[in-house]
Amino acid sequence: MSAVASLRRIGVPRLILHASVLVICIIWLIPTLGILVTSFRDAGQITSSGWWTALTGAAETSAARLGDPASARQDGPNYIISGSVFDGGDVKSGSVVAFGTRVAAPTEFEAGKEADLGDGEKLTVNTDGSYSYVKSGPFDDKRGKRIYLSITQPPNFTLNNYRTVLTSAGIGQSFINSLTVAIPATIIPILIAAFAAYALSWMQFPGRSLIIALVVGLIVVPLQMTLIPLLTLYNDIGNLFGVSSRSYVGIWLAHAAFGMPLAIYLLRNYIAGLPKEIIESARVDGASDFEIFVKIVLPLSFPALASFSIFQFLWTWNDLLVAMVFLGTGKDQLVLTGSLNALLGSMGGKWEILTASAFITIIVPIIVFFALQRYLVRGLLAGSVKGG
Repeated sequence: MSAVASLRRIGVPRLILHASVLVICIIWLIPTLGILVTSFRDAGQITSSGWWTALTGAAETSAARLGDPASARQDGPNYIISGSVFDGGDVKSGSVVAFGTRVAAPTEFEAGKEADLGDGEKLTVNTDGSYSYVKSGPFDDKRGKRIYLSITQPPNFTLNNYRTVLTSAGIGQSFINSLTVAIPATIIPILIAAFAAYALSWMQFPGRSLIIALVVGLIVVPLQMTLIPLLTLYNDIGNLFGVSSRSYVGIWLAHAAFGMPLAIYLLRNYIAGLPKEIIESARVDGASDFEIFVKIVLPLSFPALASFSIFQFLWTWNDLLVAMVFLGTGKDQLVLTGSLNALLGSMGGKWEILTASAFITIIVPIIVFFALQRYLVRGLLAGSVKGG
């Protein structure tokens, strides 16, 4: 709101601001729309045309062989072979828009018009696939002439892509694994960070400023630097108690540890900006710190909680590295990003499978984001401006 007001104060018209926001939204939505449309299309149409032609049909290039020269009939000095390019089932039915005699030029001649091929040969291919091949003399070829066709196929949408992904590709189990990882890994750091943020905001104790500085410093520590030490610690604990370190509990704690500094920082900024009078009034009425936190601070801090929830859920849902390190790469342990990575290797050319898998992956983050997005800006800007 303040950014828009600032732009308006320096003379930027409201129409330009609204148009700019609309353009940005469209640019962000186009890739998602493309993935969604492609995931419902037939494999042949995906390879032959872009997703934006999904409603108008797709032009595919096919090869066909004309009839046997032995079947030619004589009409005066000419010999004629006629039939349909769709006979035999080698070419998908549709509407022929162009044809050619070279693979490099399948649209050399327009359908329905006679093409002069030279050496007394003329060929006409109609839009319905019927053709007439005329030569001013006997045909010398032992096999029918090979031609290339540009055929417009009607729009073809199917659910088989999703059916294949959810059943054959093992994405269904990976989807459940990702939910099992992401939901607790989002809730656990929020619970711990909320308590810590309240303590760092409203409770006086020695070393509080040092702890706040340490939390801010931990935000910039690269995750990759901590993977090996943390995994070694997990393995030592697992060996001590005779349990495997590669479990859901291990990855929950790992994600909680990686997300805790940012969570404490965001929540502390918001909670510290709450009106001081409310906290002091509750203490005068005899409320304990726990009661103040549960009954006053938590309800008022929902925008900050929702803001961090979006970040943490998207991070854990889209994570691949931490999941592979702390959970494993077995078929029953793979998260959704791991299964997609495997699909890229095994089905790199099957775009219908990849796009269906990708949309299954992004549908949950989209739902979470749009459900909580109204709190995102309020939570991020918390504490940046304090009232007098």
